[in-house]
Amino acid sequence: MAVRVVFIGGLGRSGTTLLERLLGEMPGVTPLGEVVHLWERGVCSREPCGCGEPFTSCAFWRRVGLRAFGGWSPGLADRVLTLRRRVDRTRHIPALARRRCRVGLSGYTRAYTRVYEAAAQVAAAPVVVDSSKHASLAFCLSTSPVVDLSVVHLVRDPRAVAHSWDRRVSRPENGARMTRWRPWRTSLHWVVQNLAFELLARRGGRVIRVRYEDLLADPRSVLGALLADLRLDGGDLPFLRPGLAELSKSHTCAGNPMRFRAGPLQLARDDSWSEHLAWRHRWLVTALTWPLMLQYGYRVRDRHAAEPVPEPAAGPWLTTGVTAQECR
Repeated sequence: MAVRVVFIGGLGRSGTTLLERLLGEMPGVTPLGEVVHLWERGVCSREPCGCGEPFTSCAFWRRVGLRAFGGWSPGLADRVLTLRRRVDRTRHIPALARRRCRVGLSGYTRAYTRVYEAAAQVAAAPVVVDSSKHASLAFCLSTSPVVDLSVVHLVRDPRAVAHSWDRRVSRPENGARMTRWRPWRTSLHWVVQNLAFELLARRGGRVIRVRYEDLLADPRSVLGALLADLRLDGGDLPFLRPGLAELSKSHTCAGNPMRFRAGPLQLARDDSWSEHLAWRHRWLVTALTWPLMLQYGYRVRDRHAAEPVPEPAAGPWLTTGVTAQECR
């Protein structure tokens, strides 16, 4: 029986960790974090799990490793990372879209499916959430016959994303600076990743588009609509209160500092980019991204709000909406 995987995709700093944390509060759903980084940051570097324990000391992940592979090992991680460099690259997306399987693809996806299946069994949850983001990994997983894949394509105003990538942020694990991108580079990645998820939808993948900005405006209705599209029962979403989400501890690997949060989390819209993103950078980002901005309902000339969610364009994807506080 295929394991149900909800894959959250989109460019980093678009709210993927927040959305994963919210979905992880649903009964029968377990969030895993960014599984694409599990091998390097978890197995090799032993960075903390979302629960605060080192990855290899976390009881949840120890049980997953034993069930999936007989235990975690640097050799296993090296093999998966070698396959990743061979098949899981953005430049391979056109070939993956044409179902031209590359050497090593089946072995690479098998490693992920074993993690998903073991995590679902250990957590006694039929659905797992992977917030790896990368469109290339989503294409790889779409070729697996044992993965029931639903992709949540999360989009955010590229000017807000560019502002977030240009900020200095430290990793809570070790205090090291997180990667920074200049606005032009963020814009190019924003366009490429979003177009890739559009291509996945056109190739028959189940892709549900969600806007980050809309989640904060009305988290209860937006999350409820998304759950309905995912065929998940969230009940009356008791963990949501006006302006707040009550989060429980999670076992997530990699991701931004929000994955360590437990307890009340304020759901407040952050438009600081409109005041702090330099005019020349705002102009540059808009010039490079405006066709997709318009398609996704963002105002090219307005510094603040997004347009109402547009009607779904022709194609097999769905459209929902989502927003969140500034992703660090």
